[in-house]
Amino acid sequence: MAAPRRPSGGGLRRAPHDGRLDEINKEFLCDPKFSNEKGLEEKLAVFKEKYMEFDLNNQGEIDLMSVKRMMEKLGAPKTHLELKRMISEVTGGVSDTISYQDFVNLMLGKRSAVLKLVMMFEGKANESSRKPSGPPPERDIASLP
Repeated sequence: MAAPRRPSGGGLRRAPHDGRLDEINKEFLCDPKFSNEKGLEEKLAVFKEKYMEFDLNNQGEIDLMSVKRMMEKLGAPKTHLELKRMISEVTGGVSDTISYQDFVNLMLGKRSAVLKLVMMFEGKANESSRKPSGPPPERDIASLP
């Protein structure tokens, strides 16, 4: 008799992780240091979505390979040394992985780290690369190349 199959776990493992990120977002919303930040709640929702997208191992941290994948996806591959430098800049050299708190501090902070610029660039690229919806416009013979 075959053993019962378990669900893949992707959604199941994300739930506690998702709740932990929501708690951290609430801390940022209550932090007086960020009270003047416009659209903070929306920004935090976007940051959470991006963070979860690149947390490949669902451990609650972005590691070297996750940053490598992100940079490759953006068309800007980096060497391991460059990636380690980027992570070190975000964490202050304390860790080899980027926690969600470090990530949000980076994105909301005034410093312009390479990773922050890349993430902002990706957001702008996604906005400009949206395809128009609906049928294509009619063309006549004169408009063809």
